[in-house]
Amino acid sequence: MSAAAGVLLLGALSPASADDTPNTINGMPINEYVAKYDHPMGSQIRRVEGTREMPKAAPAGDISAQATVPGMDVSGYQGNVDWSSYWSQGYKFAYVKASEGTYYTNPYFAQQYNGSYNVGMIRGAYHFAVPSDSSGATQANYFLANGGGWSADGKTLPGALDMEYNPYDGGTCYGLSQSAMTAWIKDFSDTYHGRTGKWPTIYTSTSWWSQCVSGDFSSTNPLWVARYASSVGTLPYDWGGYTFWQYSSSPIDQDTFNGAYDRLVVFATNHD
Repeated sequence: MSAAAGVLLLGALSPASADDTPNTINGMPINEYVAKYDHPMGSQIRRVEGTREMPKAAPAGDISAQATVPGMDVSGYQGNVDWSSYWSQGYKFAYVKASEGTYYTNPYFAQQYNGSYNVGMIRGAYHFAVPSDSSGATQANYFLANGGGWSADGKTLPGALDMEYNPYDGGTCYGLSQSAMTAWIKDFSDTYHGRTGKWPTIYTSTSWWSQCVSGDFSSTNPLWVARYASSVGTLPYDWGGYTFWQYSSSPIDQDTFNGAYDRLVVFATNHD
């Protein structure tokens, strides 16, 4: 199956429920639509790499981290999220899936993105990349059109680009060479930066990156590394440190920011 084959475009929504989430999309019940077309952040990394010894509580991080901030990420799979509950548990930031390829947008995006903000979290949006579907620039613009923007309000994180194993036919690297994948990521990144003044954070695993990418983004793009273990491990080339770490998917995707809370606010506030 190719990325675009058989995919329903977001449209033909049924009347919305009380929280403005549609009941059906193109005649398909919303839960079936999400299950078929939504690939959550880290889902393909866990499928291929496994979870090793997944920690149940936030790990200490590497020795360079003087302080960390707990956070989480969600997609359409979580549906309407009880943000007050997560806020009371100490989560201070959230990333919400906005889009995938050029064929899917999260039908729960408004509830998740606005709800996290309303309880006090610093929030951001992410895009699941499907490089075989369309160009990097095309997907960056699709992301920006569907919630992936940034504003210097101190409460909005720069958009994140989710680069991981191909969930469709076409091979681990979506049929692209390392140089072509590097060019695709640069196309997305340059387009996003040109329109927002922020470089998108790149989410990936060291294993996938080593197989599929030959370029160096360490001087521009913040790194969000995925590793489901008690330590962050070796980072992708040539990052000397990480900004976010997704360390667990139990009981929800859990992340840490590598720094104190005031640095997270700066990250959400300043133009690059």
